[in-house]
Amino acid sequence: MAFTLPLGSTAPDFQLPSTDGKTCSLASFAEARILVIFFTCNHCPYVIGSDEVTRATAEKFADRGVRFVAINSNSSNTYAEDDYAHMVTRMMEMKFPWTYLRDKSQEVALAYGALRTPHFYVFDQDRKLVYSGRSVDNPRDVSKMTINDLERVLDEVISGKPVTVPLTNPIGCNVKWEGKDKHWMPADACDLV
Repeated sequence: MAFTLPLGSTAPDFQLPSTDGKTCSLASFAEARILVIFFTCNHCPYVIGSDEVTRATAEKFADRGVRFVAINSNSSNTYAEDDYAHMVTRMMEMKFPWTYLRDKSQEVALAYGALRTPHFYVFDQDRKLVYSGRSVDNPRDVSKMTINDLERVLDEVISGKPVTVPLTNPIGCNVKWEGKDKHWMPADACDLV
């Protein structure tokens, strides 16, 4: 079985604490026409480099029923700045237009097969996976970006068109797994394309 959730799969449920003090599950976002779940963190240069592009995309599609949910699964023993307290501070400072959840156990990252930060998953109205991979082709330095895969996918899904490129390789730092070297990847984790 592939490490990363295959296309067409139903979104795995979760019960995770949010930076606003609530506990969220998949049902918390039931009103969303399209749900973008992405694995992220506080410290990764690829995340930090592309956060404002992700913000612009989230804002652009908000009135079309698209909701963004960010999940931080990184071990805070590997990077202390990825702990819950730093997540709360980051959201207060940055005021991102998404819900930011903490997956301390890393069970949700395993259920989705998150490979990198950031790694984006787009689910349609039935919560079937229609896209997995990167948001843009140069997340660390968006001044060199030439492709915005996430915007393309959202435009296609909203328009009722098939997703032309449903899989790309996420670009970023690997998820920081508890008790492992910071560069460790599960043996069955591999490129998506």
